[in-house]
Amino acid sequence: MSFRYGLRTFALELLMITVALAFLFPVYALVTLSLKDPQQIAASPLSPPTSPTLGNFGAAWERASFGSALLNSTLITVTSVVLLIAVGSFAAYFIARRRTGLGYGMYVLFLLGIVLPFQLGMIPLFKLVDDAGLLGTYQGMVIFYTGIQLPFTIFLYTGFIRALPSDYADAALIDGAGHLRAFTQVVFPLLRPITGTVLILNAVFIWNDFFTPLLYLGGSAKETIPVRIFSFVGQYVSEYGLVFAGLVLAALPILAIFLVLQKYVIKGFSSGLKG
Repeated sequence: MSFRYGLRTFALELLMITVALAFLFPVYALVTLSLKDPQQIAASPLSPPTSPTLGNFGAAWERASFGSALLNSTLITVTSVVLLIAVGSFAAYFIARRRTGLGYGMYVLFLLGIVLPFQLGMIPLFKLVDDAGLLGTYQGMVIFYTGIQLPFTIFLYTGFIRALPSDYADAALIDGAGHLRAFTQVVFPLLRPITGTVLILNAVFIWNDFFTPLLYLGGSAKETIPVRIFSFVGQYVSEYGLVFAGLVLAALPILAIFLVLQKYVIKGFSSGLKG
């Protein structure tokens, strides 16, 4: 079958190039502004830098105490993601394998957690965290993120587990293993694709979240990277070179993780939707 390059093919290619440029433009602006001094940004913000400078990166790292902010973001993100994977996968295993009214009801309840925005409970949640003495602590942030992201995590895991053959787990149960052992030693290793998806999606959300750390950690020594970057934006003076340099530095760790796990993201997500 021969391929004919026609007007339709040209239009599709032109459309794809346009979409690609639209997605690449924010990246171009981010890198370009991070390499300019204030004078170049004021004169021509989006033109290529005539005299690129790396001074913004060093100034942003020092003035925002990026080392401590990086540690804070890493501790909160890693702990939250580990809890989400552990709790979400086992809860999804129970829901997927227990085909009763209880299992279905719990699944619907978690789906409601995806639909309802957490902003509706923002004030009660803040009051609850404050009363528990968890404001300005790692524990408060980890509990918050685990609760907020758990419905989405269970949704992904449940669909994937339902698409898996139950023969392996059933064989382990027949051999005398309990449900916990059957899950940890038989089922969970089969969840590698969806676990990679859960890891990267939750890590990106938690790492980049600005509003919640500002609300719960603002003014403390445990501020995360987005909150520290916000310190460069003032009412009268905004140091955009430092802001964009900080954004580049903040994006590098999560970008590295995404590049390592990218093959699992689409594979796990598409497989999870089968159930």
